[in-house]
Amino acid sequence: MKPIAITQGDPAGIGPEIIAKAFRDEADLTRACFVVGDLAMMRQASQSLAAFGRPAVPVALIESIEEAGSVPPRCIPVLQAIAPPLGVVPGQVGAAAGRAAGDAVVWAARAALRGDVAAIVTAPLHKESLHAAGFTFPGHTELLQAESAAHLGRPVSDVPVRMMLANEELRTVLVSIHMSLRHAIEAVRFDGVLQTLRITHAALGAALGKAPRIAVAGLNPHAGEGGLFGSEEREIIAPAIAASCAEGIDAHGPYAPDTVFMRARTGEFDVVVAMYHDQGLIPVKYLGVEQGVNVTLGLPLVRTSPDHGTAFDIAGKGIADPASLLAAIRMARALASAQVSGG
Repeated sequence: MKPIAITQGDPAGIGPEIIAKAFRDEADLTRACFVVGDLAMMRQASQSLAAFGRPAVPVALIESIEEAGSVPPRCIPVLQAIAPPLGVVPGQVGAAAGRAAGDAVVWAARAALRGDVAAIVTAPLHKESLHAAGFTFPGHTELLQAESAAHLGRPVSDVPVRMMLANEELRTVLVSIHMSLRHAIEAVRFDGVLQTLRITHAALGAALGKAPRIAVAGLNPHAGEGGLFGSEEREIIAPAIAASCAEGIDAHGPYAPDTVFMRARTGEFDVVVAMYHDQGLIPVKYLGVEQGVNVTLGLPLVRTSPDHGTAFDIAGKGIADPASLLAAIRMARALASAQVSGG
């Protein structure tokens, strides 16, 4: 399998630190991975580990992707694919940090779309810093969607994507992603729910090697209680489920949102389709952010990410936990391997 590209994330956050710890702690897992980012920032992050009583990790500059597998274990290969960011202050929003983070994602996405890397794992970026740098996307997902559309020569609307958050106990896929709650409710439409079911069926089926059992959460309390608390379940969600079943998708519901995640966690379903961001992500994150992984479904590339943010409040303190990043690398490897086997 080709190498995995790990984007450095916002250098003012914990991205460089958790990457350094990942290479230090899991040499076998990070073998043939490389970092897309800034050499000086990664060296600084590695050296800072020593200041907190932990061993630093060697950092090596590589000139090409092919060199990634030739560095010694527990040595971080860095491909300097971005301009060195100047004036980055740990824990603070800044255009320089946002530009570095965004440029690294763009480079990695294009490498993955060309087939030069097996997958990309994205360390956290900060949306305010990204916007300060001139990027107009709400986050990673939309940026990767736009890059994929441009590569395929299609409009963005023709490359629908969905966010899946997963850990060892629960998977959830979202109908809508980053928008206000008011707009998210308005986004619960027949076409959107059906499209989410199709994307979930195809992407998760490829990963599992079988058709996934999909539970669909309602929008309203008690899934509308027969129309007493809202009509979206009866008029939109249930018809979309029926249409998906007619296509051979193993979808069920809509179920009460306050119990459906427990049913999936106990093994009744492989995944839950949630109607909006917090409905789906709170249950997974409650089970522990240290094992949560964000996966973008629908892209012509494999992308995973930790399920936490830049953690500006602890940046530079040496206490960031790399567990979610390590889980994201494991999942990226598994998904990329499944893609290779399927091909």
